[in-house]
Order: sequence, then structure tokens, then C-alpha cells
Amino acid sequence: MLSLRNEYIMPPIKLGYSDGTGIVTAKHHNFYNLRSKHIGAISLEPLYMDSGLRELPTQLGIDDDNKLPGLQNLISVIHSNGAKVIAHINHPGRMANPKIPGNYHWSSTDKACENGGVIPLKMDRKMMDSVIQMHVESAIRAVKAGFDILEFQMGYGYLMAQFLSPAVNDRDDEYGGSFENRIKFPLEVFNAVRKAIEIPVIVRLSADEMIPNGFHPEEMKKLAKILEEEGADAIHVTAGNACSTPPWFFQHMFIQKGKTWEFATQIKEKVQIPVIFVGRITSLSDIKFIKENFGAEYISVGRAMVADPDFIGKITGMVKELVRPCLGCSEGCLGGVKSGKGLGCVVNPLVGTGLSEPEKVDKTKTFAIVGGGLAGMEAAVILTTRGHKVVLYEKNQLGGQWNLAWLPPKKESLKELSDYFINELNELKIEVRFEEATKDTLLKGKYDGIIMATGALPAVPPIIGLKDHYWTEFLEDDQLPKDSKVLIIGGGLIGMEVASKLVDQNNEVIIVEMLEDVARGMEMIERALTLKKLKERNTQIITKNKVKEVDGDKVILESESGTTVLRGVDKIVVATGMKPYHPFEIENKKVPVYFVGDSLKVGKAQEAIREAYELACRL
Repeated sequence: MLSLRNEYIMPPIKLGYSDGTGIVTAKHHNFYNLRSKHIGAISLEPLYMDSGLRELPTQLGIDDDNKLPGLQNLISVIHSNGAKVIAHINHPGRMANPKIPGNYHWSSTDKACENGGVIPLKMDRKMMDSVIQMHVESAIRAVKAGFDILEFQMGYGYLMAQFLSPAVNDRDDEYGGSFENRIKFPLEVFNAVRKAIEIPVIVRLSADEMIPNGFHPEEMKKLAKILEEEGADAIHVTAGNACSTPPWFFQHMFIQKGKTWEFATQIKEKVQIPVIFVGRITSLSDIKFIKENFGAEYISVGRAMVADPDFIGKITGMVKELVRPCLGCSEGCLGGVKSGKGLGCVVNPLVGTGLSEPEKVDKTKTFAIVGGGLAGMEAAVILTTRGHKVVLYEKNQLGGQWNLAWLPPKKESLKELSDYFINELNELKIEVRFEEATKDTLLKGKYDGIIMATGALPAVPPIIGLKDHYWTEFLEDDQLPKDSKVLIIGGGLIGMEVASKLVDQNNEVIIVEMLEDVARGMEMIERALTLKKLKERNTQIITKNKVKEVDGDKVILESESGTTVLRGVDKIVVATGMKPYHPFEIENKKVPVYFVGDSLKVGKAQEAIREAYELACRL
């Protein structure tokens, strides 16, 4: 029995907050303390069982007793908030990070991961025994540390799944071939762990690898039943693997929401033990849906808890505030971890930055904010929360350029962020004036400070003959051309997203980029899927070229090797970058003026929100 105070569990999410020694740091304490106040149980990030098996250089470890004091202190903090703590142990097999010195790679096969990596050693009996012993020692150490529950990873393309998968396991011995053979070694490990400890053991299982020759629900339903008979206390059901289907692994916004819930239901029908539902559960409506339609007993909420640490408190009514939404974008969480900066979040500037909650002010001041994009709205919300008075000027529509962000294919979830901010403005009764602010207006208002959050404008290069051109107009459905030949100048984020929308309407698209690479600035999963889509639609991508001249429907390109002429071009999109927009200058030493977001420096939404937060906390 899991015996939690409620049905909500936070699954393991890689943080990358250690210092390279695998020991708990203050950043771990801050992160888990905030997120354990209302939830039933919280799983720490995956714990490495050997320093040669790390996925991140800064991953937490459970490979040695020197990790115990830090883990015990952290568990004590989480327990003091009323939540139980889960130790998630996992052997990555061939997916140990090849960039970490000293890492080694074992597997059921000697084939490398399709996404790249080193060729692993095909495991022999001695290696298998070593892996079993490693799991047992780590499980015993977890009990010593004070963990309440252990989670054993059998999914996501890690070592146990490398044995389970017919797409990976190419052995011709008793551990390969049939389903019964492929499950042998994972069961040997599980049974050894189950016998070694008395705390509950959850098994995390990918119900479907989401590849044609991988394992699918029929086999995993049988395995779940066997695991129940062998003593598993719950099954945590997900999908995909990090090697061949990473969008499913990360539950990215580009994949179908709810598929993992269907898989969990299929397994739930076969076992009597609890089944844990997971997969982009980001709202109260999601929770109601899986409870009412699938009878979910336990619900695993991950990224939503990153975006809003009080998510469970808010959806259960214990905290009376709006939920700050998770967008499913993976930009801050996956991007931050991959870059080595540690887990971050586009929508929550406190994640991984060391910033603290805003403090109330002793003296109220009045600020004007010019621009109602993400930076402007974040500044308005934080200033008001602290006790200041704010007047927000917006000449068009709240949301600014973010209103374009959710128009490309499969990015609809991004709209939730601008909706959240607009609702916050309404909840806090912040004055919004839908008018164009002028220098005279602002100076007559006698504000204590002025925040310029005016965003950026497209930077158009000097191209001979370029007259009629577009920027992002084609993202609007009513502007979208069909069956046309469209040239996109610039292969960055905006250019690629416009191209993705255009090819859906049978347009012939040509992308011209000055540099060697395209899709710079795109989150890695979106980049991979967008490039795959464009290749399938025969999009022509020309790199290391610049557009020299436009002459009617003829476009002349220039490169080191000479010139190229494109003919029959119907429309041209210019997506060659942005420049800060400063509609006017205020020269009044009595009124301080601050710049934030793209008006300060063109960047991403995550940077704009964080900068606005920091500024609003300083004023």
C-alpha cells in the first residue's frame, strides 16, 4: 500500500542541480520544499547507482553512503511538509551520457541508440549479476536514507526496457527472442530488489514504445500482471523511449495528449494493484477527465509542478490563486538541463535561478508600463503583488508578439500563457489603458518610474528591389496563401515556423539562410520534428547564401561560389531577426526609465519574463 495523504504524485524530473559530486544542494532543498506542501508523494530526480552511469554530470546519486546525510536532510524537509518521498532508481544501459568522462555502456545488445551514442557492450552473466547487486545495494541505501517508497524503472528505453524491447534485444540466448525470455532479466532484478526491502515498490513501465517493431500494450499488460504477482505495489504507466521516440518521453506539446491515459486504463483493467496515470496533466479539467473517464486512483503531475509549485494546492482549493500553466514546450526544462544550466522554466522565473518570492513594500509607488506583452504583464503582476500601483499601456492587444507564438501548427497550448497573464491582470484589478502611450502622457502622469516593455520590430536587410514582403502574417489563417511559391529569407525560429504553416496549404517553400545551420533558437524536439516535416514536404533549404536582389518574381542569391537565380516566386517572407523598439526617448532625470524584455535585448520569452520579474522585485 502506498498510503499517501492524497492521490497526487510528482514523478522524477531531472534537475541537474548537484555540483558534480552527486550530493544534495541548497537548490534541491528549495525546489522540493516548495513542491511538497500539498502533494501526496514526491519523487526525487533519477538517482544514479554508479558514477559511471550518469545521464547528467550534475545528477543526484545513491551509489555510496556519503550521499546519505544530504538525502536524509532533504527527506526530512519534505516529510515536514506532509509528503512521502520516492527514490527512483534507474540503470540507463546504453543511454548513459557518452559525454561524461568515465561513463560505461552495457545493454542487451551491441547496437547504439538510433539518436546517436556509443556502441554498448552486450551483457554477459557476470554483468547481469553486477547490475542486480547494484540495484539491491541502492535499494537498501534508499531505505537507510529514509525514503518511503522505491520506484524501479522498466520503461523509457533504459536498460530494463532494452531487454524488453524486440526492437533492441537481439540476443539468441535465454534472455532474447520470445516475450518470456525478454522479461527474464528485468524480473530477476525486480525480484532481487523486492526481496531486499520492505517498503512499497512502484514499477515504471512504458506501455508502448511508439515504434512499429517495439513492444506494445498487449505484452505490457501481461508483464504488469506478472509484476503484480511478484509483489509490485503499483504500476506507473507512460509511453515511448528517450532513444527513438523522445517526444513521447518528454510528453512534448507536439504529440497527442491523453494517449498515456488510455494505456494506463488498459493496464488497470488487468491488475488489482493501483495504476498511476501520467502524461501532460496540466489542469483541473485534465484531472477531472481522467478520473471520470478512466477511474484514475493515482495521478502523476510533473511539468505542471515545475511551472507552478502550488499546482496541487490550487486545483484542490487549498490555495486561492490562478494556476500558472505548463505549456508542454520543453524549452526551459529540457533546454536548461541539456545546456548544463539545470532545470529552468519558461513561465516560472523562480525555477533554477535562485530568485525568491517577491516581498511586500513599505511605501507604495505608481509605475507606468508601456507594452502589454509577456514582460510588461509579468512586471505589472509582480509590482502589484508587492503593493505598488500600476498603469499598463497597450496600443493593440495584450500578449504582444506572444500572440503569434501559438499560431504555428501544434503550438496551441502556448496561448494558455497569455490567457493566464490577462486573467491575473483582471484578478488583481490592474488598470490597463488601451491607447498608445506618448512621452507627454507619461510625463503628465507623474509616475514614480516608467517601464518600457515595447518589444521589438523585424529587422529588414537592405535588399535591392525588395518592396512587397511579409513577416508573420502567414501565421494567421485568413492570410494564408495556397498553392503558391513562397521564399522565406531567414531560417531561424520564425522562418521555420512560418514554413511549417505554409507547407500545410500545399505551398512550395524555399528557405534561404546566410549561415550554415537553420532552426537556430528552436527547442530541440520542435526543431527535429519541424525539420523532418519540411523534408517530407520537399521544402528546399538553401544555406550559406544571402538574397542580393529581387526583380519581380525573380530572386538573385549570392554565396561564396557565385550567384543563383530563383524564378516564379509569388511571395516573400522576411524573417531575418528582430531589433529593440523604442518609440520615443524620455529625457527627464526626475523620472527613472527602465527597459525590459525585447526592448532591452531581443531574446526568448523565458528571458523576458525573468528580467521583468527581477526588475519588478527591485523597484
